[in-house]
Amino acid sequence: MDHARHRTVREHWTAFRESPFLPAVVLLLILAAAAGLFAGSYCYAMANPAPRHIPVAVTGHGESAHLVQALDAGLDTSLSVRHYATYASARAAVDEQREFAILVLQGERAQLDVAAAAGASVSRLLTQAAPIAGQKTGVPLAVHDIRPLQPTDPQGLAIFYISLASVIIGFVGAIQLSVHARALNAGERIAFTAAYAVLGGLSICAVVDGLLGVLDLPFRESWAICALTMFTSGMVFTMFNTLVGRWAMIPTWGLMVLIGNPSSGGAVSWPLLPSPLGLIGRWLPPGASVNAQHTAIYFHAHQHVLPFIVLAAWSLVATTIFVVWRHRHPGGRDTAPAPAR
Repeated sequence: MDHARHRTVREHWTAFRESPFLPAVVLLLILAAAAGLFAGSYCYAMANPAPRHIPVAVTGHGESAHLVQALDAGLDTSLSVRHYATYASARAAVDEQREFAILVLQGERAQLDVAAAAGASVSRLLTQAAPIAGQKTGVPLAVHDIRPLQPTDPQGLAIFYISLASVIIGFVGAIQLSVHARALNAGERIAFTAAYAVLGGLSICAVVDGLLGVLDLPFRESWAICALTMFTSGMVFTMFNTLVGRWAMIPTWGLMVLIGNPSSGGAVSWPLLPSPLGLIGRWLPPGASVNAQHTAIYFHAHQHVLPFIVLAAWSLVATTIFVVWRHRHPGGRDTAPAPAR
């Protein structure tokens, strides 16, 4: 009796495993977990940003220790203070995005120069804390924005949305190629990924700049950054599709959306992010895209090569894995000539 019952259970399990219901149940559980993780990752990073490490330049003549301590207390953080011999050298450090503000000592007075374009969320916190610090220390502390955001993007979020569109459309495009153009071979798939990345990047920049006028973009550079971001995102999905097949969406979504976008610094500047996210964000494609776009728009003369190296490295690794193990990719077709009858 027990043997028959055991055989019946095994037969039912075999039938369930070979039916479409098993992947449907697995997908149901994955989607439920992904929903919570998605909401949690963005709330953890962005809902209540708290300063942890804000680089500030100090220049001029006067007593700075008590002002810095008052700002520390108002921000509940520890400012990373570096002294500069001249204001010009401190301003150059801000333009290179090594510092987020300049505390200018002027004897019995002081001035705090913030740069909203370097980090809007950091600038807002410093602007709110400065008057309180001035009152506590008895030192009048004026605040000036030496690198303001463009007036059509007062919250500084447009760059984040540009990057988000490039990332998501990048891997969604690769998914659609796998569904609707499954027979593409390796070279053809890479070529079409590059093609929709170029056209998609052009579309994003044309809408944001030309149609809506949200940002005045350095058009060619912003277009190139969007296109490289979309291509990288598409090839990352293609790489995971080669490695894990139909479950490729899980690692792609985790890497690019659950971790990459919240840690990119686009919505919340990296000094306000939780420490792990602040450290890894710039090494992931979304963070590299935000950094490159941000510098191109507001600090054009001080563009860094690191974001482009990060995007190019992810693209190269993903493309190489796809090409080397293309026989494992679920797409493609046999191009060998049919034998003669």
